[in-house]
Amino acid sequence: MKFTNEIDIFINDYVKDLNAGTASIFAGAGLSIPAGFVNWTDLMSEIATDLGLDLNVEKDLISIAQYHVNENQNRTKINRKILEEFTEDVNETENHRIISRLPFSSIWTTNYDKLIETAIEKEYKIVDVKYTIDQLLTTKPKRDVVIYKMHGDVNHPNDAILTKQQYEQYYQTHEPFINALSGELTTKTFLFVGFSFNDPNLDYVLSRLNFRFRQQQRQHYCFVKTPKIGDYNIPDKASLDYSIKKQNLIVNDLKRYGIKSLRIENYSDITAVLEEIEKRYKKQTIFISGSAEIYDPLDRNSALGFIHNLSKIIIKNDYRIVNGFGWGVGSSVINGALEEIYNNPKKHSESQLILKPFPQFETGKKKLNEMWEEYRQNMISKCGIAIFIFGNKQVNDKIEVANGVIREFEIAHQNGCICIPIGLTGYASTDIYNQIMKEQEKYYEEPDKIISIINLLSNPSTTLDSALEQIEKLLKQLKKN
Repeated sequence: MKFTNEIDIFINDYVKDLNAGTASIFAGAGLSIPAGFVNWTDLMSEIATDLGLDLNVEKDLISIAQYHVNENQNRTKINRKILEEFTEDVNETENHRIISRLPFSSIWTTNYDKLIETAIEKEYKIVDVKYTIDQLLTTKPKRDVVIYKMHGDVNHPNDAILTKQQYEQYYQTHEPFINALSGELTTKTFLFVGFSFNDPNLDYVLSRLNFRFRQQQRQHYCFVKTPKIGDYNIPDKASLDYSIKKQNLIVNDLKRYGIKSLRIENYSDITAVLEEIEKRYKKQTIFISGSAEIYDPLDRNSALGFIHNLSKIIIKNDYRIVNGFGWGVGSSVINGALEEIYNNPKKHSESQLILKPFPQFETGKKKLNEMWEEYRQNMISKCGIAIFIFGNKQVNDKIEVANGVIREFEIAHQNGCICIPIGLTGYASTDIYNQIMKEQEKYYEEPDKIISIINLLSNPSTTLDSALEQIEKLLKQLKKN
């Protein structure tokens, strides 16, 4: 998808925040509606009917909830509606899945449902959910992400924030949530997803934004869909013009809160933007695939030195390395990466080196080859670039191409990784190079920008120093694209 210049700049900036650990998401009802859950209007329709009110006329849904409680002196029916509408067995959307894979340390939401935490748990991450003040006082061990559910949880409907009185008293009843949100809004870049300007929660969320540092506000973002004829309440040109005018006023007003509006044509564009964010984030993580029983056509010391310096170059250019500790290769990858990290501790960190040693013995019900496949899938799914070196093994006193490296190439391609074989190291890396050259367009979006370097990396006459220079050149080029 071709993005506007405004959105393209946002994606690059947001990926920088992700890498720095200073990005967050604030999810509204619109994130869960495509999964099958109701919006606010649908949730309150039966309540309004009981009161003899028409939702085509009434727009203040918070007040309608309050009227219901006033009339009945209880909220039993409202609680039942929450349970009925938000406990359905529905699957999370692709947006949920992308968010769950990105490295957020915290996520905020006004939704009652459990789709976000379910999606994150499927990524084998530990989730610490907060929807009561008491939960803010405890920390779940080894947590990966905290989900702040500001308005409550579906399993505790009686405590869900829904009525006007609850919103009016929120500053008193939920002050620790306000303080936590204010702190994050000044230290993190938020992307608001699933909020529409008809959502009654939006004003209440904005009212909690941090005003203390209004002169030094952090930049936040939200998606705004351009109105079209045929949208809800836009049947003709006159209503379209009115909607556009009103939206422009609201977009300008959001600037007071440090929120920049990203205009999209369709809601599906949100998924495209999130996919691009994930793609660009992953592109800064490189999977090094390789194994070596022998180092022909290179001598052993030269080969190990090459791998060592390759890792240094990757870290130097601010990439992350994922490595499965391949035989004859892994130690040099680790040593090179750590040398660069420790030589420049203010610029680099050990988080740039992610090691995933393969299990060597069967200790459970799964066969070893099954565990290896899962390991490969998991490691490579976190990467956007894959580099292949050597790739040989010994079988019955004979040296063969390592089928594990070939399999990692297949998985990398399936995951959309940019595959870089260093064919001059022979064996699997040469086979991978030959495979790519048969169908260049299949492996690269813009072959002309990369094939010349791939050819040099597979030319036996290319020196190891020249190969390292070409790799660094390619890495810098990929970072710009």
